[in-house]
Amino acid sequence: MFKNMKIKNVVVIGSGTMGCGIAAQLCNANIPVTLLDLTTEITEKAKERIYKSRPPLLIDKSKIENISIGNINDNFDTVSKADWIVEAVVERIDIKHNIYEKIFKSRKDGSIVSSNTSSIPIKVLSEKLSEKEKKDFCITHFFNPVRYMDLLEIVKNENNDLEKINSLKIFCEKDLGKGTIVCNDTPGFLGNRIGVFAMQVAMTEAFKMKLSIEEADAVFGRPMGIPKTGVFGLYDLIGIDLMADVLKSFIKELPENDDFQEVAKEIPLVKKLIETGYTGRKGKGGFYRINKTDNKKVLEGINLETGEYSISKKFNLGSEKMDIVNLINRKDKYGKYAWSVISKIIKYASSLVPGITDKFNDIDEAMRLGFNWTKGPFEMLKEIGVKNFFEKIDSYENNNFLENLSKTKDENFYGERQLYTELETLGKIKPRAVKKDKNNSAEIYRFNDFNIVEFTTKANALDYDSMDSLKNATDKPLIIINEAMQFSAGVNLSYTMDFASKRDFKSIEKFVKYFQETCKHLKYSKHPVVSAPSGLALGGGFEVLCQSNFVVSHTNIVVGLVETIVGLIPAGGGCKEMLLRWSQTDEARNDPDFAPLKVFDIIGYAKTATSPIEAEPLKYLKPEDKKIMSRNSLLSASKEIIEQNRDFKIPEEASFQFSGKVVYEKMIKMLEKLYNDKVILDHGMHVGKELAYVLSGGDTTLDKKLNEDNLYNLELDAFMRLIETQKTQDRIKHTLATSKPLVN
Repeated sequence: MFKNMKIKNVVVIGSGTMGCGIAAQLCNANIPVTLLDLTTEITEKAKERIYKSRPPLLIDKSKIENISIGNINDNFDTVSKADWIVEAVVERIDIKHNIYEKIFKSRKDGSIVSSNTSSIPIKVLSEKLSEKEKKDFCITHFFNPVRYMDLLEIVKNENNDLEKINSLKIFCEKDLGKGTIVCNDTPGFLGNRIGVFAMQVAMTEAFKMKLSIEEADAVFGRPMGIPKTGVFGLYDLIGIDLMADVLKSFIKELPENDDFQEVAKEIPLVKKLIETGYTGRKGKGGFYRINKTDNKKVLEGINLETGEYSISKKFNLGSEKMDIVNLINRKDKYGKYAWSVISKIIKYASSLVPGITDKFNDIDEAMRLGFNWTKGPFEMLKEIGVKNFFEKIDSYENNNFLENLSKTKDENFYGERQLYTELETLGKIKPRAVKKDKNNSAEIYRFNDFNIVEFTTKANALDYDSMDSLKNATDKPLIIINEAMQFSAGVNLSYTMDFASKRDFKSIEKFVKYFQETCKHLKYSKHPVVSAPSGLALGGGFEVLCQSNFVVSHTNIVVGLVETIVGLIPAGGGCKEMLLRWSQTDEARNDPDFAPLKVFDIIGYAKTATSPIEAEPLKYLKPEDKKIMSRNSLLSASKEIIEQNRDFKIPEEASFQFSGKVVYEKMIKMLEKLYNDKVILDHGMHVGKELAYVLSGGDTTLDKKLNEDNLYNLELDAFMRLIETQKTQDRIKHTLATSKPLVN
């Protein structure tokens, strides 16, 4: 039976952005892949781009050897050995048809053939294929960049062998780490159909209600659970001209009575922007542009009525925290705008069920996986409440989903989340918790055998409430895991700066001490603590991670101690743990200064790793830490670790011996060279000296033993001396305002 077939060899035809991305992800999964294009020279350059790509497409550069290259004339015989052939050539149907003719003449019986098209229907792509060939043909629509975007749409039609489609789905989910959703052959498929509609509604309603672009982006952003770019910022990011082409395609493909037709109508201002070269960030600007005034770069925003630019003023809605109910209940124009946009998105998404997919949950997952929404349209409806929704909505004729729901008034209509995957995920397990404890920054889900802590702040930044949840959840084995893309971007700097601006340094010291206590509590808990990171685990986030007993890491992580960038040093045990890890090397056993100098280099330069493979040589991760391609598998892998460690024993507390002044002076010499070469400036020198003092063990000598508390104290003292300086505060303020470092 086909369900037992393994995909062991893949050919990708087309070495553009998407072809390279797909080949690289197969490479990451240790699947041999052949990349073909018109000439071998083209694929050689493509392979080089994959190797050098930033952000990196490969989790381990040595995996590049999994990619073979060739051309479609001399090396097409490789197709005959492939279990899966992916076409990723230019979006021209004549070229694709010619490729398919060659593929089906050469392929082995039973192999899967797919197209990576983002817009051309299967019925058009497969119109020249035989009935037998159509069974093995589908669309695999990867989202760009392939490594970092979770969503993959497999588009099927009535001809497909569903067993084969399911086999491909399982492979893509488990081996490639994709959130794989199967949908029907409809224009724009699933994600783009809803996502682009949502963007257009947000834009057209902003024009109608005469909102500024800053006001619209503030509403259609974090308060709705949508990325902070908002609609106009996202338009600029994608490209205004590209979006115009996408809309033309939808207008052409969709029936005249589809609601998309209304929101896709050409807007004169948008047309003018394209004609004048204002196509977004890639052009002269777009709805936003950077202009120079008095030799300073200034962000300007366009007036939607006049088309004139003026200095962009960040609009404060009052809260960035997601709360859809409060947002739509506001009595001002922002509440009216929010309700108009959200209600139209819900109406449109629900009108496509079952046409686009039989499982309305899949629409939510597509928006979360492909567009980074916190909640999809049906989750928004659930949050608003069925009764409230129908009290506010004006009409929903010819919408079978809403008509049926209006009759049942079933507040529990949603059922189980994440139906697209067979794996046990955090989204699935949450409702099964025996008890749930919640505060402003985290949630504890309590089960019979273990607890889960999920952070809920912006970028999962850590504060008192986060710490409270961690400490209160260690009465059982604990898993720290998040549905959000980030594990934790670190300690909440805004929170810290609020105290600093008031010169309330005692409160900062109290918080850092509590953070240290919490991290130590995790490390020496009587039950095992497992951290399961994905995305960012930086600064304080990494300190929680590295003081957990076990780690299960997604391959798409960014880890590191980056505190020096903002004029601080790690103070939650990061210095201590890195010293401990490097002290256990063979080199350190022969040279007492090896570990301090190595850690000084890593933390001083704020080195980060963009994969577990990069993290291991820096000792951010240990060789025994598990690495997982699929985010959906993080929870089950964490639970396995807990099961395997029922006889868990609390680790013994570490001790340290350092040469103190001897190694400190070596570090100072390194700093002086950097200062003289103007690599660092005055404050960089100051931060470096504080870091050197901590990593050298302070006023110690080789004949003295230091314990973990000694190092915690050194970290705390250095941190407090730095946070009290104006230059560190300037660095933090600048980073919070611009997301860029300040060198001072």
